[in-house]
Parts: sequence; structure tokens; C-alpha cells
Amino acid sequence: MTRFLTVSVLLAFTFFPFPGCAAPNTGDSLKSASADNQTKSWRCDTCCKQKDLIDLFFKGDNPFYPRKDKRFRFFAIPLIAYDPATSLQLGIGGSFSLQLGKAGDTKLSAGVASALYTLNQQFFIQYKGNIYFPHNKWFLQSDWRFYLFNLPTYSLSTNNQTEIPLVAGYKAVLIDPSLNGVYPMDYNWIRFYNVISRRLTPSINVGLGYHIDFHYNIQDENLLITNDTLYNTPHFAYSSLHGFNTGSYITSGLSANFIYDTRDDQVNAYRGVFVNVSYRYNATWLGSSRNSSTLWTEFRTYIPLSKRCPRHLLAFWLYGSFLVSGSLPYLDLMSISYDQMNSSGRGYAQGRYRGEDFVYGEMEYRFPISPHSHILGGVIFTNVTAASSRDMNIPLFGYFQPAAGVGLRIMVGKHDRTNIAIDFGIGNMSKGLYVQTQEVF
Repeated sequence: MTRFLTVSVLLAFTFFPFPGCAAPNTGDSLKSASADNQTKSWRCDTCCKQKDLIDLFFKGDNPFYPRKDKRFRFFAIPLIAYDPATSLQLGIGGSFSLQLGKAGDTKLSAGVASALYTLNQQFFIQYKGNIYFPHNKWFLQSDWRFYLFNLPTYSLSTNNQTEIPLVAGYKAVLIDPSLNGVYPMDYNWIRFYNVISRRLTPSINVGLGYHIDFHYNIQDENLLITNDTLYNTPHFAYSSLHGFNTGSYITSGLSANFIYDTRDDQVNAYRGVFVNVSYRYNATWLGSSRNSSTLWTEFRTYIPLSKRCPRHLLAFWLYGSFLVSGSLPYLDLMSISYDQMNSSGRGYAQGRYRGEDFVYGEMEYRFPISPHSHILGGVIFTNVTAASSRDMNIPLFGYFQPAAGVGLRIMVGKHDRTNIAIDFGIGNMSKGLYVQTQEVF
């Protein structure tokens, strides 16, 4: 009740004009041509400066943004959300922006962190950051996670199949039909990814990275082996076919990275292009359970739709993860919502679709809602996912899974464009509510 009351009050405030944003006196329009220009300017929805949530309660300089050149800003909120994979989530999440050099020649750094507990008895802590050092000479990307987790698992690919690859060595290999293709699993997970890049040009960085994923205490809840009879699961079948221990495994490797970035803002871009290409080699001499190599490709672009209002724009996001050689463990194969910011696949549960080769695309229309303050904004989005299963001979683009939805944006940091994002997405026999700080991409 309190949560919905708060949102209602917020909506009421944000639609009222702020002082100083009233329409000009058009009754005196014959005075000069400049008055006509002012009237035309007022019709532009950017005549009033961008406001944020703090401005509802503080006028002028407020304690959260005492000056425009403040180098570090942090915003934290209690998180209450729902996801099909986790049920109700309770915790705290926040985002920060950081200026490590002069604003004129150093891009704004940004990151998000959260600690959450769910009603499915899951607990996770995560931090994701993109840090630009003075003069943009060095760029650090980080993705750190600690999960005490349980998650339904499924067969690989995006065709909603219930079949599982056969495993030799058993008199009978069975599938429990009552599970309907859903196989619960408990596991712990530690991830530590860091990529450091050096600037070659104002828009191009190249660098090296180290990545490690450690899954342990894996418990495949519906796996059963009795008297040479196997009640099979996707994780057990894949792990057996590719030579992985079904209780724990490590993927540890080095990467070579290329980044092209012309975005005008790292937190919430209104224009520009972002390209990221990463080739990673995982080696047993670095601790990996098996040798493998992967290729990651990512493209984002932001297209303004109005010169007058930069918040009217189309945003596009496309990425692909491809297994080039060797074998990756089941839980390290690319999956929905396992990108750096855990933000892909709105409309589906985390981990719902997974494959050796994985491609994801998303388009989003972003627009302001409150006409004077611009505190409230909205999004309309659609996305599509494709994934392969080499063991089942299902090609990458054999099947597609689409989703779509709408979202609300609440501006909480006007200087670095930090939003609270609340989205509702609907997929194929799936739906979800998602809450986070900063934009999805």
C-alpha cells in the first residue's frame, strides 16, 4: 500500500510545472518578433531544464548535488521486484557515477551494485563497473558476482524442446514427464571479470582481460541413478558428453578486447555508437576444467528523433556469444540475462534460454512523460533471442523467442542522467517485472 501511495504522489508532483517553467505571456506577442520566438521556444518540450526526483523536495542547490562539477555521485534504493526465476526479490541496489579527470577530456565512469535475497532462498551480491581514468587513457570494465543460487534449467537452444541428449553406459535412460522440461538446480557461483584497455584514439580502446567463473556445490535436484537406470537432466547429459564434473567446474581464461565508443554519456546515452569485440581463451594451465575459446561481439546505437528533445530516441542493442573451440561447462554457456549488467531478456526468467552459440537483439523507444520537469519518462521495447544446441543438431537461427514490454523511468540524477528503471515484459508463456538503477543498455 505504501509503495503504491508513494508512486501516486510522485506522479502528481511530476506532472505539475515547476516555478519558472510557466508559459510566456502571449497576449503581448505583438511587441516584437523575439516574443514570437520565445513562444515557439516554449512549445518545445525542452524549454525547461531537466529536473530530477531530488528537485521535488529541494529548491536551488540541494545537498545531493551541491555543484555541477561534483566528481562522485551515488544513489541507492531498496529493491522490491519480481522475476519468474527468483520470485519476490528484496534487497538494496545502487548506482554511481565518477569523474576521474576533467569533464572536458575524461568520460564519465559508472557502475551498479546490489545485494538481494529472494523468497526462493537465493542470495547474491554483484558489482558491475565501467571506469575511465584521466584523459581516457585507460578503461576498466569489471563484473564481479557471488551467488548462493538455485535456478530452473532447461534443454539448450530456443525451440522449447523437452528432449535431452542420450548418455551411453546405462541400461535405461529416462526423462521424468512430470517435470515438463523444467529441471531445478542448486549451485554456488563466483565470477571475477576484469578488462583493462588502453586508448588508441578518442573512440578506440584495445586491451587485455582475465576472467574466471567457479561453479561449485552443484546439486541437480531431479537427477536419479538407480540400478543402471538414469533419470536424465540437461545438465547431467551435457556434462557427461563433454567431460565435466557434474558437481563443480572452473572456466578461467585471458581475453583480447576491442572497444569503439562514441556515446555522449556512459550512464544514459542520447546518441552515439558502442562496439565491443572480445576473443577469450580458457586454458587448463590457468585452472580451467577444459580448454576452450569464445568470441563475444556487441553493438549498440542511439538515434535521436528530435533535435529539441534529446530524450526522444530509438536505442538498438545486438550481441552474440559464440563457442569457437573446445567445450564450456553447461552453466558457463551464454544465457538470457547473463550479460554484464544482467539486463537482457526482459520478458523471460534468467537462464531460460541457453546455448553454445547465442544471439540477442533489442530495440527500445525512449520518451519523456512529464512535460515540464521531465522527471518521468517511458520506454516501449521488443527483443528476440536465438540459441543453438549442437548435441541436438539445432542450429543457431533454427528458432526464435520474442518478447515485448513497457517501462517507466524516474530521473533521480539529472547531472549524470541516472534513472530508476521499472519494466514489465511479456514473452512466450512468460512474463516478468524488473527494477534497476541506470538504463538497461
